[in-house]
Amino acid sequence: MPEDKTYDMVVHNGTVLTVNRTFEVLEKGLVCIADGRLERLEAKASREALPKARQVIDAQGGIIMPGLVNTHTHAPMSLFRGLADDLPLMTWLNDYIFKVESRWLNPETVYTATLLSCAEMLLSGTTTFCDGYFFEDSVAQAVEASGMRAILGQGIIDFPAPGVPEPDKNVAEALQFIQKWQGKTSLIGAGLFCHSPYTCSEETLRKARRVADETDTLFQIHVAETQDEVRDMEAKHGLSPVQYLDKLSMLKPRTLLVHAIWVHEADIASMARGDVGISVTTESEMKLASGVPPVPAFLKKGLAVGIGTDGCASNNNLDMFQEMDFLSKLHKVKHLDPTVLPAQEVLHLATRGGAEAIGLGDQIGSLEAGKRADLIVVQTHKPHLTPLYDPASHLVYAASGSDVQDVIIDGQLVVQDRTVLTIRVEEVMTAIEALARKIAS
Repeated sequence: MPEDKTYDMVVHNGTVLTVNRTFEVLEKGLVCIADGRLERLEAKASREALPKARQVIDAQGGIIMPGLVNTHTHAPMSLFRGLADDLPLMTWLNDYIFKVESRWLNPETVYTATLLSCAEMLLSGTTTFCDGYFFEDSVAQAVEASGMRAILGQGIIDFPAPGVPEPDKNVAEALQFIQKWQGKTSLIGAGLFCHSPYTCSEETLRKARRVADETDTLFQIHVAETQDEVRDMEAKHGLSPVQYLDKLSMLKPRTLLVHAIWVHEADIASMARGDVGISVTTESEMKLASGVPPVPAFLKKGLAVGIGTDGCASNNNLDMFQEMDFLSKLHKVKHLDPTVLPAQEVLHLATRGGAEAIGLGDQIGSLEAGKRADLIVVQTHKPHLTPLYDPASHLVYAASGSDVQDVIIDGQLVVQDRTVLTIRVEEVMTAIEALARKIAS
């Protein structure tokens, strides 16, 4: 490599946690970025001069790591944060969420609430998220403005929904969304999101799957989230939710199954044969008392598993550091085994594993030459992060989203010294607070 090359950006003076296949750690590391890609990663000798760069980011002794990948969100639901807590899932959905969505969601409210979620995710180190909701065109516009990377799915459900009052047009609306956004920007991938096997008919599921296959986009669906869902599906179809989807040829690559809590060995085997991705949302699943998905069994079968936060109405935040902590500890206590889901493995799920689950594993999720330059700097010079023996352990068990200092996406600085450069955060918060007062009244 020519010594006189000038990079677009150099990030230095930190521990580089690559999360590559050997989990390589570079002490006093250096990351060089050009044309939105990672070009050079290495340890830097103390007296060695920095490579030339148009922009230099000093990590100040912190951790330089891949941006976090949130594999399941309903971004506009930040508008409903804390609105209906401590309720069973179906009561929460039918008596509160579906009703408030039908009244208060429109393109403008969805856009503003998505900006709020993007700001929250950026400030807590998430650089990529996978979303499914209604008015997804407005979600995409907000994501584009934020500078984040995302896979976005237009919601599909078999009853009148926000923006889709005629259910028989639900798949057509999703196709229209895909056609508008697919390839429009390198940071946004379009797809579709079928709510669940119990809210989408067989005809709807088949039509949606066909659209996803023909457009080569991600097919997302909630599945096996509660015991009642499993009992109802078995009573109606004589099959578990996963086996029902398998019968309809839904389980194949470019599929993301969300939750997958109440599954048995045959279900997991079918998921593995279909080479699907899985998203687990631990805090939401705990809060709604849905159950605990068998993540160790998924990993043993070689499934690509990612971590999601779900929406702010059922979590109630989008902090992926908190999700990592909860995921690891919940499984340790469930299995009565402190060695289950160790920190390094959980960090993999929040980065490279999540990228693989949503079909972006060749682009992001680890710091390796040739991949897109999505990375964050975690400031570790703080009382709760002192001393530092093991970076992975710190990130999972001690750090929080508020420790993220800088965020770079596709080689562009999006958060600098905990200031979001792409969103007027105070204005967005003021607008959401005004909306919340109307909703509360």
